[in-house]
This record gives sequence, C-alpha cells and structure tokens, in this order.
Amino acid sequence: MTALLHILKLIIHSQRQALLRGAALSLVVLLAGAALLGLSGWFITAAAAAGLAATGAIFDVFRPSAMVRFLALGRTAARYGERLLTHDATLRALAEIRVRLLAALVHAPYDKLAQLRGAQILNRVMADVDALDGVPLRLVLPIAGGIAALAVSSLLLGLLVDPVAGLWVMVSFTCGSLAVLLWVSRNARTPSRRAEMSSQAFKSRLIDMIRARADLAVYGRLAHQSDMVMDADRRRDIDRLMLDRIERRAGFALSALGTVTAAGALAIGMWLAQQGSISAPLAAIGFFVSLALMEAVAPLRRAVADLGRMMLAARRVQASLSQPASPAATGSSGLDGAAALVLRDVGFQRPGSRRPILSEVSFSLSKGETLVITGASGSGKSTLLLLAAGLLKPQHGSILLQGRALADWAEPAMRARLASVPQRSGLMAGTIRSALRLGAPTAPDEELQAALEAVCLAETVLPKGGLDAILGPGGIGFSGGETRRIALARALLRRPEVLLLDEPTEGLDDATARAVLAGIRIFLPNAAILMASHRAAEIEWAGNLLNLTKSHI
Repeated sequence: MTALLHILKLIIHSQRQALLRGAALSLVVLLAGAALLGLSGWFITAAAAAGLAATGAIFDVFRPSAMVRFLALGRTAARYGERLLTHDATLRALAEIRVRLLAALVHAPYDKLAQLRGAQILNRVMADVDALDGVPLRLVLPIAGGIAALAVSSLLLGLLVDPVAGLWVMVSFTCGSLAVLLWVSRNARTPSRRAEMSSQAFKSRLIDMIRARADLAVYGRLAHQSDMVMDADRRRDIDRLMLDRIERRAGFALSALGTVTAAGALAIGMWLAQQGSISAPLAAIGFFVSLALMEAVAPLRRAVADLGRMMLAARRVQASLSQPASPAATGSSGLDGAAALVLRDVGFQRPGSRRPILSEVSFSLSKGETLVITGASGSGKSTLLLLAAGLLKPQHGSILLQGRALADWAEPAMRARLASVPQRSGLMAGTIRSALRLGAPTAPDEELQAALEAVCLAETVLPKGGLDAILGPGGIGFSGGETRRIALARALLRRPEVLLLDEPTEGLDDATARAVLAGIRIFLPNAAILMASHRAAEIEWAGNLLNLTKSHI
C-alpha cells in the first residue's frame, strides 16, 4: 500500500484543486441522490396518506415536486461536473507521471538500459500508467465520498426520523460493505496481478513474434512462438474470468446488503410509526435513503477487484521514478589541457563479478591522433569505449575530456564534443535524410551527401533514392555494413572533437574499409579518434596501438 500512497500523493500534488472540487461534487451527487429518493418516498407516501384521509385537496404537491425536480437536475449537473473535473485532473496527472517515467528511463544507467527490451518496456509503461487511473477515480474518491455521504445521510436520518434509523443505516452499510470489500480484496488481488502480467506478456510476445518472424520461420520456431502468445492470452482470459466471477459475487453480496439495510430501515420506521413516534411518510424515508446509498458502495467492488493490478503498477512506477540518474565518470579537472582525452589508472568491474574487466588502463590522446584498442574477445574493448563516452562509471581512476573530468561537463556540452558509434547503432524508420539529421538537425543536404561520401555510401544509396531512400525499423532494407556506415555518417555530422568507434568497418572488404577510414580522417582532420578493433587495416591506419592484455584485466 505504500506505493499506492506514493502515487496518490503525486496525483494530488499535481492536481490538488481540481481533485478537491471533483470530490466535493462527488459528495453532492451522492447526497443529492439520497435526498432525491428519500424525498420522493416521503412525497409518495404523504400523498397517499392524504388521499386516504380525504385531505388531498389541501395537500401541497407543488413545493415537494419542485424540490424533486431541483434535486434531479442538480444531481445531473453535479455528476457531469464531477466526471469532467476528476477525469481531466487524473489524466493530466498521469500524463506528467508518464513523462517523468520516460525521462527516468532516458537517464537510467547504461547497464540498465542495455537490459531493456523495447516491446516489453513500452507495454509496461503504458499498462502501468493506465492502471493507475483507478487509484483516484475508482478507489480513493469513491471511498472518501461514500464514507462522507453515509455519515451525512445517517446523521440527517437520525435528525429527521429517529437516531435508531440513522444508526442502523450507518452500522449496517459500514460493517457489511467492509466485510464484502475485504473478501473481494483478499480473493481478487492475486488473479488481478496475474491477469495484468499475462496481458503484458501477451503483448510483448506478439510484438517479438512479428518483429522476428523471419528468423523464427527460418529456425522452425514460428509455431512455437505463436503457441507462447496464445498461452499468455489463455492465461489472461482465465484470470479475467476469475475476476469477473469474484466481482459478480461481490455485486450480489452488496445488493443483498442494500436489500437487508433497506428492509431493516423500513421495519424500524414501521415500528416507530406504530408507536406514534413518527408519521408514516417519515417512516418511508429511511427505506428509500437506504436504497439510494447503494450508489455509494456498489462501484467499489470493481476498484477492489483491480487492487492487485494497481498495486503492481504502483510498485513498478515508484521504483522507476526513484532510480538514480545515469552516473558520469569522476575525476579532477584542469589537468592535461592539451590532450583531447586522457584515462588515468582506470579500472572497472561489474557488480557481482569476481574479477575486474579493466584494471589500471592509462593513455593520452591528442587532437588529430588515432588510437586503436585491441585484445581478445571479452578483454574490455567495448567497455573501455563506454567508459570514455561517460556511459559507465569507473570504480577507479579518472577520465578527462579536454582537461576536465567527465563529471564536470554538462551533458549537452559533453555530447557536443564527444561522439560514439557502438557496434549496434539504433536506426529509426524514415528516410536516410531523417536518420542523418538526427546527428545534425540543421545540416543542409550538401553536408549530408558529403558525410555519405566520406563513408563510401553515396553511390550505394543513390539507386535506392539517395537521401530520400527509406529505412525500415532498425535499418531494414539495408545490409549490416550499410546500416553501420549510416550510423557512422550520422556521428561525423556532429563534428566531434573526440570520436569513439567500435569495430567501424566490420563486415567490409579491405579496400572499402581503407576507403572509409580515409574518409573519416578527411572529414574530421583534427578529431581525436579512439577505436576498438582487431582488423589489420584499422590497426595499420591508426598507427598507435593499445593492447588490452592480462596486465589490464
């Protein structure tokens, strides 16, 4: 429940005034409904009694009927205003939470981001935020409004009819509703949580199957993946059916509670009327008010049935919002001002690992220089590039960019001077032009074309439409080597002072690889280039070599 309270505080803090006005209108709706039905019952009974007593000619029908119409119209207007205010406020608050969630994901540590699956995280964020709309709309506001309406109605019944009638309605509804809702909460929490998890599993597996359908078909696993999708759907349906049964039983129990309460209120009123304590019309008020108060408790069965889903979503959202921002490397500033990039005794070890990936790595890279990092697979070449890019934080040592520690750089300023091209770069669906302008939004077509020529790609994309050639999601429509060079051209357009490259010519023949390397240096003559590679062409081109042997691990 702590997570639910945390989310509720966020929503209230964001839309306090609107929610308070909506809660007040919700109370008005419930009280107006109780007053409308109570007055109608009194009016009908009083009119019948006047007719039986042959006093109908002098019975005032105008003021009670006018009040009935006023309550009916006022209740409708209040309901409209309450729905407008509370739903609008909730949607606005959830929109802010969704933005904060996405911002937290963007600034999450690199290790965490590398473990996320796109389909899964998107479904989870959307489903969790959607589940949270029930916290104010179906849980907190109805419970608060129902308790307030029940208390006010019972008090007025005690004043208008008799304290015994008011006490009966209060105790009966409170104890009965609490018992039903506790039963629903205990029995529905687990299937509600399971249904939500099955729903997200279904969506993620379906998206995975669609995206990887070609590979699944090649390896004969398409039918198996389809069975997994259908299995998640079946499990979701089973849990939903269980929830529906629980909700129907809760509805029946609450209806029975309303019937018992109304019958008890009528019996008390009849007994009081027989004793001469109250008139027959007043005796009917408790019965009709009890029927009207069913509106205060009936909607809660759905909210409590979804409590497990809300709690699961609240815990995940709270955890995502409270996670620390992505750390930057630490170190002192103001040293080695002539060097573009300096690493001093850098060491890195992943949490839970028994041995460090890197240990005491040091080098200095100046403007216009190129350094190639080599080593066996798993020796830490890619990790070293991630450290230099500020995406991972070293446990030991310092990393300096232009004489200042990475931690001292504002993120935009650091990214303006440093660019990185990993082994697998993300390319979004669109044109070549839009993909390149992600790195340089204002670059003219001539500069985009020059970047393509630098990576020996201009002639390749020309038959496909040139800058207007269409890229599918992840670069579909182009080969792996071509998509890698598109990402490289995008990085060149940023004109970085330090360029980090991870296997930039992987998959290219030697002649093309040498041409691409020459194009990079022509395009960025003064940039310091740090490259992870094992190819002879790249090592020969760089001249400077750092071998990550066992002395560094």
